[in-house]
Amino acid sequence: MLSFPIEYPPIPSGQIYKFTSAKGVEYEVRFARKEGNPLHVSIVFGVLNDEYEGEEYALTNKGEAYRVMATIVTIIQNYFKEHPHINMFEFAGEPTADEDAEFPQKRLNLYQRYLPLLFGSNWNKEIKGNRIVISKKQ
Repeated sequence: MLSFPIEYPPIPSGQIYKFTSAKGVEYEVRFARKEGNPLHVSIVFGVLNDEYEGEEYALTNKGEAYRVMATIVTIIQNYFKEHPHINMFEFAGEPTADEDAEFPQKRLNLYQRYLPLLFGSNWNKEIKGNRIVISKKQ
């Protein structure tokens, strides 16, 4: 599946990527190094549009989830290419204010479907609450 056009960081080692979907939803994907372990990166992505009232993890219901996820896969692959020594990645399934407690698990299930596209057999996957931690096998 094709990804949406990506706005890459001004420098290749940058941490923030952006893209806009065909329906005009603006997304940001951020990579944050964990304090105490610069090779552990937390991946956060969400919606930037004002119409979602600052709710970064808003469910947009625009029918673009698969293409949005394909774009996020492309971004993560690019980040990994620019930072080949990263040995741990982390995603979180965060609920919005109006979502029930089960929704983070639905998000994690969606994220897990895309992990094989990003990480091969040299990586371990562990679910810790509302987070997925992927670490390089030793």
